[in-house]
Amino acid sequence: MKNTAVFEDRLTPFRDQLLHHPLYEKLHTPKAIQTFMSYHVFAVWDFMSLVKALQLKLTSTTLPWIPVGSPSTRRLINEIVWGEESDVDQLNNPASHFEMYLKAMEEVGADTAPIYQLVTNIKSGIPWEKAVEHTSIPNEIKSFLQFSLATATQAPVHVIASVFTYGREDLIPDLFIAIIKEMAQQQGDDYKTLVYYFERHIEVDSGEHGPMAQQMMQELCGDNTSLWDEANEAAQQALQKRIALWDFIEKSI
Repeated sequence: MKNTAVFEDRLTPFRDQLLHHPLYEKLHTPKAIQTFMSYHVFAVWDFMSLVKALQLKLTSTTLPWIPVGSPSTRRLINEIVWGEESDVDQLNNPASHFEMYLKAMEEVGADTAPIYQLVTNIKSGIPWEKAVEHTSIPNEIKSFLQFSLATATQAPVHVIASVFTYGREDLIPDLFIAIIKEMAQQQGDDYKTLVYYFERHIEVDSGEHGPMAQQMMQELCGDNTSLWDEANEAAQQALQKRIALWDFIEKSI
């Protein structure tokens, strides 16, 4: 990839804001964790739409099957989908990361009603735009979802890949994991799934999916400067949306 350093340098100020956000200093009580999870779950959920959008665009999902695109890119996205949609929990039971997160929310007593309301409405056939608008969630959460889902459903594949790769992966600092583990020591089994979720998510993202996603970006953008510029702009927008989400959650705690 050309100009890798320049591409990532443009994202550094936004990533630094997230990794050192004051939100983390407020997550030291069960009530704060519950509030955080009740809003963060929407980012866990809509992340899967970015993943599946990439699978739809980079692999064959119609019949009869025909090979689509680069074999290496197909392998990359299928491995990412497998890991995100069909991982295993701490008891070795198959589960998506979203389903693990819901279980963790129930264990710690976080409010799951709004996310279930949204998912139920979409299952019933309501278009996602209306489902988001009619779900009982703050406007800040709606704005976050509208950006992600519009990207997943309308953007070109290199833009989706950039939001997935640079805007959503590997953005949880060690400080947060330490806070969660400390809370688990105080609260016991109520936090076991939550600790596992974040440890597993970071392990998979940094050790496997992060490098895979960067390779996918190289496959998609190649030496095309315009594609890289569009991808960078989209990644910056995604990071700004995440910062706004973190700002809102911090104010809500």
